[in-house]
Amino acid sequence: MNQKPIVTVGRKLPDRVLARLAQSYQPRLNSDDHLYSSAELLEKAQGADALLICHTEHLSAEVIRQLPDSVRIIANFSVGYDHVDTAAASQRGLVVTNTPDVLNDATAEIMFLVLLGAARRAAEGERLVRNNAWHTWSPTFMLGTQVTGKTLGIVGMGRVGQVCARRARGFDMRVLYHQRQPLEPQQAGAAQFVASLEAMLPQCQFLSLNCPATAQTHHLLNRERIALLPDGAIVVNTARGAVVDDDALIEALLSGKLAAAGLDVFNGEPANIDPRYRKLENVFVLPHLGSATHETRDAMGFRALDNLDAFFAGREPGDRVV
Repeated sequence: MNQKPIVTVGRKLPDRVLARLAQSYQPRLNSDDHLYSSAELLEKAQGADALLICHTEHLSAEVIRQLPDSVRIIANFSVGYDHVDTAAASQRGLVVTNTPDVLNDATAEIMFLVLLGAARRAAEGERLVRNNAWHTWSPTFMLGTQVTGKTLGIVGMGRVGQVCARRARGFDMRVLYHQRQPLEPQQAGAAQFVASLEAMLPQCQFLSLNCPATAQTHHLLNRERIALLPDGAIVVNTARGAVVDDDALIEALLSGKLAAAGLDVFNGEPANIDPRYRKLENVFVLPHLGSATHETRDAMGFRALDNLDAFFAGREPGDRVV
């Protein structure tokens, strides 16, 4: 009888995913869910047939070079795969997969949570109540920015961006979007394509970053582009921290150029985010919760396992990126 493939698992997975994993594979689990160092991951990979990792495990070219020959596939428990050096993986002949589609709704929900939280000063208000510092009410108390009827610009109209655009209809928002190529009309819906980011930004009272982190999008939102936004605009980021220049964003928040920001992702997360964000009252922050629902995390795990099942059955994984 053929032995089940050995799968090294980087982080603790949902119980239902673990149960299915154990049916078809020999899992090597991370018992206390700590973040493996590169050395630990390489040690756990010895003799394994596959890695099942999250965006928290960074597989540089050097780490991939040192992976044992037994490892043939890297299944990501994430839609983004910027944490894996795909060029190095390709050179080694490794298959790399991700988990698209299943987290679109959950991430779009978080996009609107941080958008509304930033616009309506939700974190400030919540702290006033919790700290027993709410002592009065007046017509000018805690005024925020109304969302309904405003213009939302979306940078990156992929799967998540398209759901965000549809959700924006509920707020009667005008939606613009920018990416390299326009969508087919049935995908774009009422959203309007703007070929130039610089042409779109002056129209955006709200700006949502939904693009992947690549060499081309690194610090996409910088001083020059922030300057093009209307005064008092609000920026939200549920994509990756690397698409934002932290110095530029913080300067704009301090100066009043931007009214607020809503952030679910950060450069250096979790331990090394810019500490200035913690002191800014006009920043609504969350700890990378975009896909954090029971339903979505189960679906992501099952999608990763679907890719492993296909690979070890000799079929092409449906979500292969390399």
